Amino acid sequence: MAALTPLTPPDGRPERIPERIPERIPDRNPKQDRSRLTRQRLLEAAVACLAEHGWAGSTVTVVAERAGVSRGAAQHHFPTREDLFTAAVEYVAEERSQALRELRTDDREKAVAALVDLYTGPLFRAALHLWVAATGEDQLRDRVTELEARVGRESHRVAVEVLGADESRPGVRETVQGLLDMARGLGLATLLTDDRARRDRVVAQWARLVSETLGT
Repeated sequence: MAALTPLTPPDGRPERIPERIPERIPDRNPKQDRSRLTRQRLLEAAVACLAEHGWAGSTVTVVAERAGVSRGAAQHHFPTREDLFTAAVEYVAEERSQALRELRTDDREKAVAALVDLYTGPLFRAALHLWVAATGEDQLRDRVTELEARVGRESHRVAVEVLGADESRPGVRETVQGLLDMARGLGLATLLTDDRARRDRVVAQWARLVSETLGT
């Protein structure tokens, strides 16, 4: 086989072409890592504050102190209070949804109980305070209405995946939505009293109804 002829630039000297260009290892950016960590801490602190203190008691300053960052850092990530709290509820809802998607169980009662838990913890209490605040604050209402619609659609999709539901079958979609509506009602009841025994009985009954509709 004929030898390869080296490329020759105008000056007549053969150009040396390296046999292999070393693969560049991307540099880590500590500043970006710190920024992501700060943002995550703010989001988690915002949900915790909303759940514990409600809208009136959850200011940007309170959240920043809880997250261990300055108010200026908080406002760098979230210029307004509304930005912070709507982003926080959506972030934690996405985290919970991802955790549910990783649930692997053939036990319908466990699956139903996991879905009900979406509405019985700090996330639901935080979201509820945000929804209530939005009814009286114009600058919040449109954003929270849009957020609630997105979270609702995502919750439904997650429920379909976790339950292994086939929504092409009659009645299945309505059963899944009815389960989520029931879970929301249990979440509201839990705000006042921790009636766990009654809730467990309701969950067990709903698991049976879901299994009958979806097929065992």
